[in-house]
Order: sequence, then structure tokens, then C-alpha cells
Amino acid sequence: MRASSVFTFLALLGVLSVASAEMPAKSGKDWPVVKLPSWSEQIAIREGWLEKRQGMILEMMRRHHIEMWIVVNEEFHNDPLTEYIAPPRPYTGNRDMFVFIDTGTGLRKIAVTGYAEDNLKRFFEAEDDPKPADKVLPALYEQYKPAHVGLSIGAKRGVQRSLTHDSYLFLAKTLGADAEGHFVPAADLIEEYSDTRIPEEFETYKTLVELTDQLTKRAFSNEVITPGKTTVGDVRRWLYDQMGYHDVTTWFQPDIRLQRKGRVPKTSRGFLGVEPESTVILPGDVLHLDFGITCMGLNTDWQKEAYVLLPGEKDVPAGLKVALAHTNALQKSLMTRSRPGRFAGDVYNDIMADMKAANIEVKVYSHPIGDQGHGLGAGLDYRAAQATASE
Repeated sequence: MRASSVFTFLALLGVLSVASAEMPAKSGKDWPVVKLPSWSEQIAIREGWLEKRQGMILEMMRRHHIEMWIVVNEEFHNDPLTEYIAPPRPYTGNRDMFVFIDTGTGLRKIAVTGYAEDNLKRFFEAEDDPKPADKVLPALYEQYKPAHVGLSIGAKRGVQRSLTHDSYLFLAKTLGADAEGHFVPAADLIEEYSDTRIPEEFETYKTLVELTDQLTKRAFSNEVITPGKTTVGDVRRWLYDQMGYHDVTTWFQPDIRLQRKGRVPKTSRGFLGVEPESTVILPGDVLHLDFGITCMGLNTDWQKEAYVLLPGEKDVPAGLKVALAHTNALQKSLMTRSRPGRFAGDVYNDIMADMKAANIEVKVYSHPIGDQGHGLGAGLDYRAAQATASE
């Protein structure tokens, strides 16, 4: 009996390579080397991005009517914004603060930290002998009397509501009751800042996507999977080991979902359920891998499908090819309809109209990605559309 092979047939963004029963499995050394910068090079690159990104803050603050923006970083409890608004280096002060002030004629950037460091001083005003926050902050407030002090509070998403209760109380006590009356959520400012990409990030992000794609292809090949022997957990652990080898991390656990003929699909919250690690991958299975990596403050998210050839099969079943063609049609509509400046709801409605005209039944789920895996900003999601329709 001929051994079964994994045939990767479907991808969210295109068709992947094939490892058929007639082809030897590729080993890791056969794949092109995806080279990432060293750690020190990564810091230098990101600080180059930071210079440009900080240059956009004043206009954004004015657009969102915030005259003072304070980001608080706790000791060993980093604020998710810190690495994007300050040099991406370790901060170990008890409570480090980064203050942005619209002076009316420009932007002041003040770091209120427990120590001075020359790289920090490239981006912020920071004294060699730092004064404590309970002296610096009241003086800044009295000097500028901002009408709105933006804080990471009162928002729906974690990155926008990250200020701890104790730090809020500290700011309220330090700045005084008058200032507390001017505290406002900085959610919209945080969203625009986090959701704005700069051209300089593109090549790095492209490299991260290439690595994500390569690891996914290898995971869905006979390098990793031996049908009838390899478990779902084996594939997950291989991906973890590869991330360690390539010095990247992840923002979510790699998950495999599985469809098998004669078995009722497992579901969870409207999606296929995640398969237990103990499940052995068998010929005829349709696999779905959800996998992404994190590096240099950027995140990827890849969802791919694969089919495990039955003994004697040399190609995927015709029905799966039809599914791929329908998916490609959906991709084309999504990419065509999505344009800067359009409302996500309008784009979603146009996509669904395109699919209805093509007599293709679809369910669209997507989300922004970048600074965070589930990034801030506009997304196309059938659940949001259903919620809007029911309101």
C-alpha cells in the first residue's frame, strides 16, 4: 500500500505548494533561508520607525482633541503601548511615564522615569537626575492647563484600557481634582496611532509573512506529518520549536482544526472547534491551521487548509477544488472592494452582494493586524454585521 501524503490545497491568500504521493517530502534545509535581523539591528530599525511614528502624534492628538497624553508603564507589567511610543528597550522603573503635550506651537515629549538613558533622551526630554513624577506632572499640568488629558481608560479593547487602577489613583492624586476632571479616554487616539502603518515597516513585515508561510507549508508536508502516526500535538510542538529556532514568538497558540468523513464536525462559537492534541491525523482528513508569529513589534496571522491524500490518490477531490475556486472568488472580491477611506460595513455589504450574484454562500471573518494580532481599526466580520442588523 502506498504511503499517504499531505496535499496542501487551499490558502486564505492563494494556493500553496503540493507534496503528492509521487514527490519526496522536503526537509527544512531545502527551503530558502528567511533571515531576520539580529536583536541589536532590530532595535535600531524599530527606533528608526519610532522617529517617524512620533512625528505623527501631534496631528493625531489635535484630531482627537487631546492636549496631554500620558502612558504609564508599570514595573514588570508593561503597557502594551510602551514599545510603540518609546524606544523598544526594557523598562524596569516602578512606574515609568511618557507624556506628550500639545504646546500650541509643537509637541513636547517628556519621559518621567526612574533613570536616565541616552537612547531614551534621543526621543524624550529626560533629565540626567530624574525628578519624581509627583513633582514633574503637576508642574506640567499647571504650565499647560490641558483641556483634555488622554489616558488608557474607558475602552472596549485591552490595549486602549491598559491603565491600572492604582496608576489611575496615583495620577488623580498627583495631578489633583481639577486635572482629574479633565481625564478622558484616549481610545480613538490609540486606535489611530496603532492602526497607522508606515512604508518603512513593509519589508520587515513581508519577511515575517514569508517565514510564517514557509513554516506553515513545512508543517503541512511529510517533513512533519506521517498520516496514521503524527498527532495534532506533534504539529503544534514542531511549530513551537521552529519559532524558537528562528527567534520569534507568537501571540496565540497554533491551532489545528480537522474535518473527517463520517464524523460530525466539532464547532465552537460558530467556528470549527480546535482539535485535541491527541488526535492522530489520518488519510482523507481536511486540516485547518491557524498560525502566526510575533517579531519586532509586528504580528502575522495565517489560516491555511490541507488535505491528506488517501492511499492511491494523486490529487485532491474535485469538490475541494471547487471550494478553492469559490474561496479565490471571495478573495478577489475582498481585495477589490477594500479601499482606504471606505467604511467597513459598506465593503462587507458589497462583498456579500458579489458572492450572492455568483451564487456562492460565504461567511467573512477578518480583523486588522499589525502592532497587535487582533489589531485596532476596521475589520470585516460577519458577526459584527449580524449584531448591527439586530440593533
